[in-house]
Amino acid sequence: MTQMIRKNNLLTGAKAVGALLICIMGISPVWAQSNLMEGRNNIAMYLKSQDFKQLEAARKFSDAAYQTRRDSASFKHNMLRALVYSTLAVVDSNRTQQYMADPIDVAMGALQKINGAPPQAQYDHGAEIHYIKRSLANAYLIKANRATAAGNAEEALAHFAMVDSLGGSAYENIQHNLAVLKGATGDVDAAIAGYQSLIADKEQAQPRYVLELADLYSQKNEPQEALNTLLAGRQQFPNSKDILFQLINTYVANDAYDAIIPVLNEALAHEPENVDLNFIAGYANEREGNTEVARRYYEKVIALDPNNFEGNFELGLLYLKEYMQQANSTEKRNKAQEYLLKANQIKPSEINTLRSLAVLYDKSGDIVQLERVNNILNQRIID
Repeated sequence: MTQMIRKNNLLTGAKAVGALLICIMGISPVWAQSNLMEGRNNIAMYLKSQDFKQLEAARKFSDAAYQTRRDSASFKHNMLRALVYSTLAVVDSNRTQQYMADPIDVAMGALQKINGAPPQAQYDHGAEIHYIKRSLANAYLIKANRATAAGNAEEALAHFAMVDSLGGSAYENIQHNLAVLKGATGDVDAAIAGYQSLIADKEQAQPRYVLELADLYSQKNEPQEALNTLLAGRQQFPNSKDILFQLINTYVANDAYDAIIPVLNEALAHEPENVDLNFIAGYANEREGNTEVARRYYEKVIALDPNNFEGNFELGLLYLKEYMQQANSTEKRNKAQEYLLKANQIKPSEINTLRSLAVLYDKSGDIVQLERVNNILNQRIID
């Protein structure tokens, strides 16, 4: 899972907010007389110095100032409380201090009351509110990443949703995490919708989103949608090797070998010595009747990997078919026998290889070898 916000960015803008608190909220850096003013002084100084003792002092004065029902309804009291506890939710993410309630919950409660304040008050304190929301988004992100690492997808999804609700998606790629987790928790349709939005956003779209969306369609047993997604992805990301290779795999899975041939040169240009890709090229051309082209690809497979069973077997079959049509061709017979015996050596007693050898020996009139192969075949069938 991609971690969107790193630790060294958790208090981005803190010093600027500290300065704003001094200027906007009328905080004087000199000693004040009330708990509210003391709390304001200390949180302002903490945001400039990052001295945890000042944050602890701000917490102490904030708690002392938040005692009555009137306090809990006060915009200024809730602003201080949200500033202090949203900061603690990030800075003390391991909860090394003792709390009556989790700082993230305390800060969220205060923020809800701030959100209910008159628009002008919220406008006047926009910088502080932005800081609170960003801190809370960071705090939930820490929880989300830990839940992800622990394999708790549902908990991670809930935390990432909170990051998103706090405006996290405005500055970080939260939407991808949400799409991944929705898929992981079984809400495939919601995950698909999320990926569709991600891909539609040309600025943040990535080839892996196309691949993951196609995989979701495959999970839903909607192969045509998976194919359409890959084809659209090829247009959007024409240089993506991963999308191209997945498209070829999809064609193979659906026996659409005629569709593979037009893209083979491009694929092989990416990985000319890819054994599997060369085999697919050989098999696709053989299926389409391009025998000589297929032969060259099979020979390359064996050159790259002499003990490749599929390459030896398919090349042996190709020569066997030609020998069946040209019974007097000693070369075809010998080549068929060479590659089929090699395939049998790689995978001893593999049934299809044995059957092919039986056909070869029957056609060539080699009774001794035919009887030997048939005996092995009969034993394999009994087993």
